[in-house]
Amino acid sequence: MMYDGLSGQKKSILFLAAVVIVFMQGGLWAARRQQTDIFPDNSLVSSPSRYLPFSRGSARPTIKEHPIPKLMADAETRFRDVLQRQSQTLEDAVKEYERRYRRKPPRGFDRWWRFARDNGVLMIDEYDNIDEDLAPFWELSGEQLRWRAGLAGHLPFVDVVRVRAGNATAVNILDGQESEDVSARAKGFLSMLEKFQDQLPNLEFPINGMAEGRILVPWERRVGSNLTMQSSIDNVRNELSGIHHPDWHGEGNVWEAFRRTCEPGTAARRLFSSFRASSTHKTSQLSAKSEEFVFARNTAGNYSFCTNPWAHYNQGHFFSDWRTIPAIFPIFSPAKASGYLDVRIPSHYYYAQTRRYTYGWDSVNLQLKPVDDMETPWEEKSDKIFWRGASTGGGSSPPGFSAQYQRHRFVRLASDQSSVNRTVVFADPPGSANYIYADVPAAALNDEVMDVAFVKVVGAESYPGGHDAFVQLHRVDDGGVNLGDHWKHKYIVDLDGMGYSGRFFSFMESDSAVMKATVYREFFSDWIQPWLHYIPLSQSYSEIYNVHAFFSGATESTLRAANATVLYMPPEKRKTIDGDRRLRRIARAGKQWKRTIGRRVDMEAYVYRLCLEYARLWSDDRDAMSFTL
Repeated sequence: MMYDGLSGQKKSILFLAAVVIVFMQGGLWAARRQQTDIFPDNSLVSSPSRYLPFSRGSARPTIKEHPIPKLMADAETRFRDVLQRQSQTLEDAVKEYERRYRRKPPRGFDRWWRFARDNGVLMIDEYDNIDEDLAPFWELSGEQLRWRAGLAGHLPFVDVVRVRAGNATAVNILDGQESEDVSARAKGFLSMLEKFQDQLPNLEFPINGMAEGRILVPWERRVGSNLTMQSSIDNVRNELSGIHHPDWHGEGNVWEAFRRTCEPGTAARRLFSSFRASSTHKTSQLSAKSEEFVFARNTAGNYSFCTNPWAHYNQGHFFSDWRTIPAIFPIFSPAKASGYLDVRIPSHYYYAQTRRYTYGWDSVNLQLKPVDDMETPWEEKSDKIFWRGASTGGGSSPPGFSAQYQRHRFVRLASDQSSVNRTVVFADPPGSANYIYADVPAAALNDEVMDVAFVKVVGAESYPGGHDAFVQLHRVDDGGVNLGDHWKHKYIVDLDGMGYSGRFFSFMESDSAVMKATVYREFFSDWIQPWLHYIPLSQSYSEIYNVHAFFSGATESTLRAANATVLYMPPEKRKTIDGDRRLRRIARAGKQWKRTIGRRVDMEAYVYRLCLEYARLWSDDRDAMSFTL
């Protein structure tokens, strides 16, 4: 790299100069990108636990208080505070907008306010995601934004939703020819505009037709001068050299594109070789760096792969076969991981009503029922942790790393039939403050706790050792599963696939508790509260056995391993009533969230406000596109 031949002093001077340029030229966008690069907990990296160090050579400390009740209580307080501070009048909403974003709201804000109020939208002020996603385009003129949006429509797997004279349509442009054969994502976004399309000026929305994020802009291009941002047609075409091949074509990979988005000097940029095989045995590098009694406070949406490049081996989107775009374009996508500059919109899976992705959908009568036909009473649900899915989660660019993808690691963890011990902490007797430890063989624990399997094998030929090795290390359930089969279980796990998980909203509306692990952020990320509405999991999943032990009590093998006193009690007294009640409370809170904040009309309110902000940026006179009381 160009920095390698410089002295340390010169590097420092150059880095300082770069930082100055960032804040002079990049403004609030650069500052905001720096802020969102911070991960809220350390569940992906080695960190000491104030509850349990798990160093095999050290004495185990006494645990006086389990951390989960406090996580739940804090979550409820935080979410209550968010709801209580929402603006109750248009005047308050304008004032709060100006306080947050240091500018006036966009034109049409009063109509948006009435739409939100009339439809019972609870989240009036929490739209920082929109401000973050659109921040780069404040550095472009309206003319440049319009030109880039037009060019984006010619890129592979990008559709265009157009608004002309108050009417929205969706087209795909292939070799200059327009077609109405568009992706489900474009059709979904088009449907979300229906109620307010007549209130919008002429606009074009390039819609990502794929699950993966698309926009990865190298750091040097993001912090360049306004002249670079306002680059000529020739410069932008140079940035897109080779982009018309939809796949990598052997000319790169997502990780190499991603690490160029990191600041010079970060660990990801200092790597000489960014790909090196890691362990594919029962525990991954990531698992080995985790601890079994450390509970994630949130999911990993802001995790910094720039400062922890080793962790990219464990996330499949870094191995996607589909080429990313190295220039700033307004590409609208359902989710994005850290480092990506896509603009988030609600997923069509959440908005549409289908048998595979919608709770309570009656595909015979084509109507939505308040209770799914396959819903199961809480008392009859299984205590096992349930997951089914395909072995997707990444591509093969480069090949040989699929063993470490997020779904593969989880199924392998749950399929482990070895004598390797898992450390489980539980109250003995149940409901007391006397916590004891047990080292339990993984095979016995998995048989009692886990019901996890792949239902479809995809890409096994690229798995290390091929198909035979794949089926040996992972449980495969050939029987398949319907969406309603999930409701038979108290715990439902939601994992990333090729991109975000499209089943999350249906899981949330059920009467089961959702356990979620993800590295993506979606439109609702600021609207939902982990440990109140769902249980967040670290990317190692290693704490999952202790989560289960807290809510459902110790299993038979755990009790025997610890020779617990509860073994001598009647079976009906071996489990904690308080834990099950707390788990059901999370399930109910998640369902309530989906039915009050995750409704279709809430998605429409988000898109409506996004459209107003985008329309102001689209204009040559942005001041005239602002709203004043």
